[in-house]
Amino acid sequence: TATTLPIKIFSAVRLGVSPEINALSTLMIAVVTIGVISTSLISKRAHLRRHHEEQAAERGQD
Repeated sequence: TATTLPIKIFSAVRLGVSPEINALSTLMIAVVTIGVISTSLISKRAHLRRHHEEQAAERGQD
């Protein structure tokens, strides 16, 4: 039978965590961290770009 990842991890915690689970957990944390940082940087750049465009538009209207 196929075992889902959460069930496998829960079972491994009760029996002792294997190096494979440690490696998989590390990779998952790294991927999520990189995704969050990337999304944050993209959002910040877009916000700054909009802010600069708004300032330029205001200066043009004066």
